[in-house]
Amino acid sequence: MQHQEFEVPEGLREAIKCFWYTSMDFGAEGSSFEVMPDGYAEIVFLFGNECSVSYNGTLQPLPSPFLMAMLNKPMVIHTKGVLTVVGTRCFPWAVFELLGLQGGKDGVDIYDHPIAQLQPALNNMVAAGRIDMAVDAVKQYFMNAGPQAAVDNILTKAGAAMSGANGTMQVSEVAAAAHATVRTLERKFRRSTGYTVKDVSGVMRFEQARNHLWLHPDCSLARLAQELGYTDQAHLTRAFRRYSGTTPAAFARKWRML
Repeated sequence: MQHQEFEVPEGLREAIKCFWYTSMDFGAEGSSFEVMPDGYAEIVFLFGNECSVSYNGTLQPLPSPFLMAMLNKPMVIHTKGVLTVVGTRCFPWAVFELLGLQGGKDGVDIYDHPIAQLQPALNNMVAAGRIDMAVDAVKQYFMNAGPQAAVDNILTKAGAAMSGANGTMQVSEVAAAAHATVRTLERKFRRSTGYTVKDVSGVMRFEQARNHLWLHPDCSLARLAQELGYTDQAHLTRAFRRYSGTTPAAFARKWRML
């Protein structure tokens, strides 16, 4: 597997976390991989063999590009051979504004959007091994979007506060940091992400727990729960199962064996 992340131009940093590239070989027979919630939305270009996605009990082919809004449960992607991906990792409260679309819900969304016009040129760049050029082309697209890429200032402030606290802030505290009322903040979050502030904070906090267990599978779950602001270990377990479909203990055992 090859993976690389690329910096975001200053004018896009309120909407985009990073640009990234990944290449994986799934073999001639094909295989699948799981995408877990992580508090971000992704705009994804695919290169290689066809992919399909299992989500909410259905299997559907994936076009390129596609939008994966913030997830609240795992999603399984099926493919074979070498799969190359060029992605744009966005803040969930900014991604629809960035694309000039109405806010949506979690999972894969497919739109007839001008960004799809990049696909032929990106195909040629990726085939030539010029991943840097492909990423630069995607960057330039968003730089040229101008006012369309502007993000609501209240959402920007709220998102920065939530990210800085790893999803542990109370809704009232997030509203205060954004200089907005709770009612206004919740309305804007629902319109831009399809979720409440608490929902997004929950996924952010889950991401911190998941990342910690990836790196430290032998850690104390009780201590981890305390560090991340959960009421107790049982609270951590319930939240972790909600977003991953498994318990933190089972997740840690899996990574301990790898």
